[in-house]
Amino acid sequence: MPKITVLPHADLAPEGVVLDVAAGVTLCEALLAHGIEIEHACEMSRACTTCHCIVRQGFDSLAAASDDEEDLLDRAWGLQPQSRLSCQAVVAEEDLTLEIPRYTLNHAKENH
Repeated sequence: MPKITVLPHADLAPEGVVLDVAAGVTLCEALLAHGIEIEHACEMSRACTTCHCIVRQGFDSLAAASDDEEDLLDRAWGLQPQSRLSCQAVVAEEDLTLEIPRYTLNHAKENH
């Protein structure tokens, strides 16, 4: 079972965390299932960039991003060569290390 290491994020994972996840789920689904409330304003329909993450290790194990995802990523805050929309990147068999950017382009984040 692959592991996802989430690097420390002040709001979502202050200490960082290691998750055991099943292959075949998206990064966004895996994070949400483990209580990491990554933004996903479009409800994972590939229409925004709020679930943007940076795959620091294991990037090459993910299937290539679609042209639509690449076009959206061009608008993401803090874009890196290893950036993905977590709602589109499907976990394979390899362990991953993720960084969730501190900011998104969503200026109206709701507090729960």
